[in-house]
Amino acid sequence: MSLYEQFPVTLTNSLTKKKEQFEPVVAGHVGIYVCGPTVYSDVHLGNVRTFQSFDVIVRYFKYLGYKVRYVRNITDVGHLVGDVDDGEDKIAKRARLEALEPMEIVQKYTNGFHDVMRLFNIQPPSIEPTATGHIVEQIEFIKKIIDNGYAYEKDGSVYFDVRKYNESNNYGELSGRNVDEMLSNTRELAGQDQKEDPLDFALWKKAEGGHLMHWPSPWSEGFPGWHLECSAMSTKYLGQIFDIHGGGMDLKFPHHEAEIAQNKGCCQKGGANYWMHGNMLTVNGRKMAKSEGNGFTPEELLTGNHKLLERGYSAMTVRFFMLMSHYASTLDFSNAALQAAEKGYKRLMASFALLDKLPEAGTTTINEVRSNELKSLINDAFLNLSDDFNTAKALASLFEVGSRINTFYQDPDQLAEMDKEAWDYVMTHFKGIITEVLGLRQEAEASGSNSALEGAMSVLIELRKHAKFSKNYELSDKIRDDLKAAGIQIKDEKGGEMSYTID
Repeated sequence: MSLYEQFPVTLTNSLTKKKEQFEPVVAGHVGIYVCGPTVYSDVHLGNVRTFQSFDVIVRYFKYLGYKVRYVRNITDVGHLVGDVDDGEDKIAKRARLEALEPMEIVQKYTNGFHDVMRLFNIQPPSIEPTATGHIVEQIEFIKKIIDNGYAYEKDGSVYFDVRKYNESNNYGELSGRNVDEMLSNTRELAGQDQKEDPLDFALWKKAEGGHLMHWPSPWSEGFPGWHLECSAMSTKYLGQIFDIHGGGMDLKFPHHEAEIAQNKGCCQKGGANYWMHGNMLTVNGRKMAKSEGNGFTPEELLTGNHKLLERGYSAMTVRFFMLMSHYASTLDFSNAALQAAEKGYKRLMASFALLDKLPEAGTTTINEVRSNELKSLINDAFLNLSDDFNTAKALASLFEVGSRINTFYQDPDQLAEMDKEAWDYVMTHFKGIITEVLGLRQEAEASGSNSALEGAMSVLIELRKHAKFSKNYELSDKIRDDLKAAGIQIKDEKGGEMSYTID
């Protein structure tokens, strides 16, 4: 039996607002599309969290044995300033400000995005299509929407007809919005008098004089709307119906809502069966934003070069910190939380490093109860990951396993009583979940704590032979420091004797 059959996945579907068991379109395969960055500026931490969340989701599907096609796009045209159908393209505006060609801006910030992804050990997608590389597909998509009666051309631009679509569909089904309420809350925006209805959105925009990015089309020399690229590219690479579409919570409306409408307007099918959204970041309880003065970049977080940070934190500490909360919950940055994450990360990886230093299991009488208990902890990690990818609860199970590993290092006799098959299962998946699913890896700065732990444990192996030891047994300052770094406290007790405890 495959792992995905043993541990079936359930996930929260933003479309139905329910937690559902995952049923792939094609058995044993997963098709997933995640909205990528608009490459006109440096990647921000909200991007990092979103892409890390889906990185773990993709990694877990692969680890369970699914064959995964992961598509994550690059938006390099069509995303207008203010996310409305008027004004400058974000990339063209940055190109004008920096006196560069638009594709120089695209290349510069795409390279930067990839650098940040590598830094946080976020794996590249199976396919990374660009909007400019799929102009032909987007034009064909528009033609079909027009042919189906859900779009109209006006002065060289093409708009999606939301009212017409809503006669037979439900525009607002993803975000939970009502068309009439949206209309009553819509104000007229300058330059949008071409639209027949304020709710309509652009599929193709005629390029005005001086617009740097434009292509020929049946309607005008122009460029595609922002929402269109994801519909065209997800359909091309994953089909008219595929498994999962993901992105940040901020994309639910209008971007993802428009995608569903476009897909149904073109193909009579809504694209993904499951829609997933990651939640926002906060800092000390307040929304992270430049206007709040609390928005820091990945570089500032790593270097500590920000007024709200006491110091810098490693990329793996930050990755671990993000794993400590569910992808759909708000994540709050604070120095205390980051420092706790750093301690937890080092503690887990110290246990991980001990695995290859342990002797063989199963060399004496087997304790079946203890063997099954340890194996069940790994199964708990699987069950938690399969329950809407709950990394926080999975980590709790892994820490329990790590604690047992530390015990085995101190007392190899206990490991000798472990069933070898059960222990191999534990070792394989303890390593696999940490590195292949959670994407954690050792860092140079963590090696010091590993050495400290190993040195401390060598002392404790001697000490464990005695429940208590005489005060005449002097511990050097270095050994005490190593013990402390490893989370082991030496306590002086009454009666002139000492004992040790492990945090």
